Amino acid sequence: MTVNSVPKSRSFWRSFAAVMAAAVFLFLISRYLMFWLGVPGVDVLIGHFGEAQETLETSQLAQTGGFVIFCFAVWFYLVRRVKSSPNTTLLDDSDLYARQAAYVIRAAFWSIFLIGLVDTAISFFRIENMLTPLVGESLSENLDQARWRGLFVHYPLIILSLVIAWFDKSLGFIWLGLLVVLAEFGIVLSRFIFSYEQAFMGDLVRFWYAGLFLFASAYTLVKGGHVRVDVVYAGMSRKAKAWVNTLGCILLGLPLCWTIMTLGMDTRQSSLISPIINFEMSQSGYGLYVKYLMAGFLLVFAVSMALQFLSYMLSNIAILTDEPGSEDTGVEE
Repeated sequence: MTVNSVPKSRSFWRSFAAVMAAAVFLFLISRYLMFWLGVPGVDVLIGHFGEAQETLETSQLAQTGGFVIFCFAVWFYLVRRVKSSPNTTLLDDSDLYARQAAYVIRAAFWSIFLIGLVDTAISFFRIENMLTPLVGESLSENLDQARWRGLFVHYPLIILSLVIAWFDKSLGFIWLGLLVVLAEFGIVLSRFIFSYEQAFMGDLVRFWYAGLFLFASAYTLVKGGHVRVDVVYAGMSRKAKAWVNTLGCILLGLPLCWTIMTLGMDTRQSSLISPIINFEMSQSGYGLYVKYLMAGFLLVFAVSMALQFLSYMLSNIAILTDEPGSEDTGVEE
């Protein structure tokens, strides 16, 4: 690879990563516009001008067309920004996407931690007939409704978690693992010593454990903690490993994330979007009202893994292009 081709290659891969990362978040915005605000999707816009001849009102046409223009404007801006910063390296962008993935995971961790504690307290007071004396009959009746509890208890806690995650740069997987153990230990103590057990106790363990399992995936990827079962990769040269990792991210990793998002959020009845829209709760009326959030765990997994795959891809391409500093970048052994 010639000296002049390296900056061109760097610009291409940085643009590719920027467009792909933006596409992930624009896709999520489009799902919100479609399923919460009733804005027609791009497929409906295509049908309006195509053979399907789907009829759109002027306001709907403006909304959908405006979003499409917004998407292209964002992508154009990102590509121009990449070209205007030729001194930014692949490793710089790799670190940026890794930090973005870490922020998503931190925010998700704090969300399930706070929501788990608050929802457990509400469920406990409700079961023991202490909720109405504490908060009044009107608020108690509202807290019995999954939608109300989601909108006015869970969502504010998620916003608070976004703020906490912005300032707190540590990842809480060890603490979350400890909390899972303590929650399960509490069930054992209450069941066999005090003969007391309620549905919300098991729901809390499942809620935290599912979060621990899915949120830690991106972090484990960057730390090289995922198990490799092969007899070929270990004996490869450094650049051969970088090729394998790069192609794996492009051909396997990113398509997996997009498959989860597109299949899970294709229609209002899809497996990820339906529970969230309907604030789905467990069959037990006395459990936690967090089942709809657990459907969103896969969404957090897909987004964080997509960002981490982009980070991993750029760091390995830096090795292939002999970018300064890439000699200190390790590939998974």
